[in-house]
Amino acid sequence: MFEFGKDLRKIFAQARESDDLSWLELIGVNLVEVEARQQSVDAGRVSCKHPVEASLRASAFWREHARRCGHPASLERAAAAVTDARRRAVGDQIAETELEAVRVDMLRFDLCGDVAVLDRAFETVAAVGAPKSAQTATTAAALHARLSARRARLSGDPAALLDAAALLDAALHDLRSAPADHVEDVRMDRAALALEAGVARRDPRLLDQAGRDLLALVESASPDYRPLTRARALALCGAGLAALAAVAGDQSARLQGQALFDAAVDQFTPDHSPLDWAAIQILRADDPETPTKALIEAEALTAGGGLILGALAREARTARAVHEAEDQGDLTALAAVAARLRVRLQSEDADAAPLDWAADQIGLARVGLAVGRLCGQTPPGVALALSEAAEVARHHGVPALASRAEGLIQIRA
Repeated sequence: MFEFGKDLRKIFAQARESDDLSWLELIGVNLVEVEARQQSVDAGRVSCKHPVEASLRASAFWREHARRCGHPASLERAAAAVTDARRRAVGDQIAETELEAVRVDMLRFDLCGDVAVLDRAFETVAAVGAPKSAQTATTAAALHARLSARRARLSGDPAALLDAAALLDAALHDLRSAPADHVEDVRMDRAALALEAGVARRDPRLLDQAGRDLLALVESASPDYRPLTRARALALCGAGLAALAAVAGDQSARLQGQALFDAAVDQFTPDHSPLDWAAIQILRADDPETPTKALIEAEALTAGGGLILGALAREARTARAVHEAEDQGDLTALAAVAARLRVRLQSEDADAAPLDWAADQIGLARVGLAVGRLCGQTPPGVALALSEAAEVARHHGVPALASRAEGLIQIRA
């Protein structure tokens, strides 16, 4: 995506030694992998002067690669780098190493779900205790706040949401002198939490808080230096407007949300960060103006690895196919969609990819409901399939997929 001259190479050589890894946003996912491999090699050299720091940096690089492409192997390499650091850590380095393990597990949860992984991250951060370094203590508090926000969003409990928001507020206050990428991660989490709760409760105060955070992120993230942070903030703005438009039936808000999604996509190319690109297509999937081709490509980019985005992309593409077939009254097309889903369900291991299984069950239920609307009789077992899919999705910490199933249960009722 970028051409590097001699002077830029010098700048990046300096950036590689910095604690702020936001410079990684400027390079494509393939170059991130190159950097991660080189850092892993450097950390393993006998001549490495600071092996613990080098291993932790290697883990951070592999995390960024996994965040951008979703490869399970990259997560495992990040975890292996943490293991290497653990073997040699002393003093306050032990706490820093455990906090990196928390980051790896938090990303694993964000990518693949599984509440057990989130619980493990909580246990790890709690076991860190009180580090001697004030900076390490601040980082531990910020990670605890971010984990609390994820747990609160899973529970949906208003009191838990407020408590998590307060923890994120305190973390942002204490992180004022921390690297920019650390601050922005917390701010993004606070915006997402406030936006989700604000839309669900129609609370103007929470929506205003989310708007302020997102505006700050967009204004501080230059498209020339922080394209992915800017795109993520714009996409979250678009998702908020789309949700409000759906609740209020506001066409102008829907169009504004679409414009924000378009602006987010314009910040980078799909090969620069495949998962970010796919996430934006999934967020805008309910808009009929989103091309079917984009949903097919998003499904291809996120297939395999048991990714949350992969399951959501599957469900979104199937929903579009069912909607188009029903609009045309095409029972043959609906039968073809159902056949494709059944083949996939029979060929895949539900235990190995439970979220994909749940997405395909929801897809089959969509076909059944569409057939019922066209023919006057819904096939049996639709409600049961939706209930099982919703249960699996919630058990694995993916309320977005569960909500899709539960929404269809209400339609069926």
